[in-house]
Amino acid sequence: MDRQDFELLSQTRLFRGLPQDMLQRLVGNEAPRKYQKGHLLFQQGDQADHFYVILSGWVKLFRLMPTGEEAIVHIFAAGETFAEAAMFAGHKYPVTAEIVADARLLSINSNHFEKQIAESPKIALAMLATTAERLKQLVTEVEQVKGRNSLERVAFFLLSMCSKEPGPTVLELPYEKSLIASRLNIKPESFSRVLNKLRHYGITSKKNQIIIPDVEQLRQLAMDNDST
Repeated sequence: MDRQDFELLSQTRLFRGLPQDMLQRLVGNEAPRKYQKGHLLFQQGDQADHFYVILSGWVKLFRLMPTGEEAIVHIFAAGETFAEAAMFAGHKYPVTAEIVADARLLSINSNHFEKQIAESPKIALAMLATTAERLKQLVTEVEQVKGRNSLERVAFFLLSMCSKEPGPTVLELPYEKSLIASRLNIKPESFSRVLNKLRHYGITSKKNQIIIPDVEQLRQLAMDNDST
């Protein structure tokens, strides 16, 4: 791992605040690997023998429903970790993980990680904090989906990728529009209609780019429960 990778690793919620030498012990001899879009890291029911740190790219976690449809649990980005809790919950992955945009990941072996936790309880406390934060995030996402109409959901999603600074910005959609629609619990055709409706607010799209003239206006749109 290079210096930039270690800096990103040290900023993840799971490892934040840990000394450099402890991080080095946690990583051990593992090296980042590149994965192409569409690759399945693991499938629901597989043995949970690793967890992952995303150095770049996006990863989708989902469960297959009895109907054969995918129920998206979450989509993770660079600087986030996933599958760590599965190592301590029956030792089976409860979901399937798929690369949705070319990615670089660092995998950490569960046996090695458990040994390091035994030697440093501080890591276990960090893991508890990460799990609690993720639960809070999932609750927030459910509230956003159930309590907002399709226009507000899309606006809120775009807002989540914007900087906090007001003014114009250009966003690159991180993955396929159909996947974004599924994450927001709307149909792909509804997502396209919402993008067209956003033109009334000066927000335009060109392929995977979203051009936003004023982030503050988008914020007001996302928070306006009376929008139609």
